[in-house]
Amino acid sequence: MNVEELVRASLREQAAGTVSPPSDFAGRILTARRRRTRRTVTGVAAATVLVVAVAVGVPVALDSGDGPTQLASEVSRGETLTQVDQSPPRDLIAAGDQALAAYFTIRKVEQPNRDQIMTRTYSLLDQRTGKYEVDARWAYVAVAPGMRTAAVLERQLPATRIGVLDLLTKKVTRWIPVEGAGGGVGAVEFSPDGKRLIATTYDRNPDRLSWSKRIEVTDADGSAMRPQPVYSRTGFAIVDVGTGDSDWHEVPPHRIPGMGRDVESGERFHFNSDGTLVYEPAVIAEDVSLIGGGDGDGGMSAYEPGKADPGRIFRDLRGRKVPAPPKERYVDLKLAPAGLSPNGELVAGPFAGGGRTTATEVLDPKTGERVAKLKGQELLAWADDKRLIAWDIAAGGNEFENRLVLVTIGSDRVVPLSGARTPKDYAPGRWEPVLARR
Repeated sequence: MNVEELVRASLREQAAGTVSPPSDFAGRILTARRRRTRRTVTGVAAATVLVVAVAVGVPVALDSGDGPTQLASEVSRGETLTQVDQSPPRDLIAAGDQALAAYFTIRKVEQPNRDQIMTRTYSLLDQRTGKYEVDARWAYVAVAPGMRTAAVLERQLPATRIGVLDLLTKKVTRWIPVEGAGGGVGAVEFSPDGKRLIATTYDRNPDRLSWSKRIEVTDADGSAMRPQPVYSRTGFAIVDVGTGDSDWHEVPPHRIPGMGRDVESGERFHFNSDGTLVYEPAVIAEDVSLIGGGDGDGGMSAYEPGKADPGRIFRDLRGRKVPAPPKERYVDLKLAPAGLSPNGELVAGPFAGGGRTTATEVLDPKTGERVAKLKGQELLAWADDKRLIAWDIAAGGNEFENRLVLVTIGSDRVVPLSGARTPKDYAPGRWEPVLARR
């Protein structure tokens, strides 16, 4: 028996009769699109990057005989799988309870009237092979916990139906119509209990940038006139995954006063940590207080205790504004997408580095006080109650050449999980992760 056969036999013995299929077909997606972290970091992160021994190779999905096929993400549960030489990834990346369920790249598609459409191309984990494969059919994808299924939207946004995609067969098992819901669906997300979807609705494509609303923008590519989004959000629908029933509620874009004019935020809606409320990210200028320079090197520090606002507008499931839940008051998914820890005792905080170093922080959810300082640029997801998946600068790279890493509270150890992304926006090598519970 050769080495490959021995490994497969061992995996079959381990999986047979001991690994059950996921109990639900839904859950939240811990990904929002990552915005480029515009910090003033000019050098390589000062911290030494330590590499630990991890599982080698990528497990394949196994057929356990009479039982269902075992998912690649389930067979590898508990293992840390790294692909430090791959960017974009080709093989499964995972740590703790989290795995890279998919990733997408974005390109600007020019329109005849000089408008642009920001178009995503997804690569989804094939649960039979443990590899990521391009699936260009979808404009938007949300992956369920257990990573057996995904909710998908077709290319023409806003969509009138939501597909339930089987990640083993790559086939849509059924379509859920969402008709008469304020135009159509532009984004979806699973609830934490896996039983519902929240579908943000629009009356035009939310990914379209309008030349008629162009402004001068200065970024890494210089100054130029660039088209801007025209927010057309109409509200949200709560969709029962089992029955397909939906309940739509009108919520227009939030208007943000400032800069001498009103700015609208048409952000998509999300479930909160226990699925009892929904929220939209929003800057509320009179309530948000970020303080800088707390570490003496010119970087952004923690929220000022007692004055911070979560940067979110909470609503009940019928769309009515409600106060922020006590434990989620200091959650800001724009600055730290990881949010509340699984046990609810900690909350991921924002960038806490400076001009020459990268760092992040973890906060007390009751007070907003810092309880730990970690490596990294941005905390993306909790692998467990002590470890987080984050972006951080790759060795020898600049602030935009970042890679996925695993960081641990109380430790300086940094475990690289992926290769570094290209720093160039809208390039094939500039990929955005979709993390999900495995």
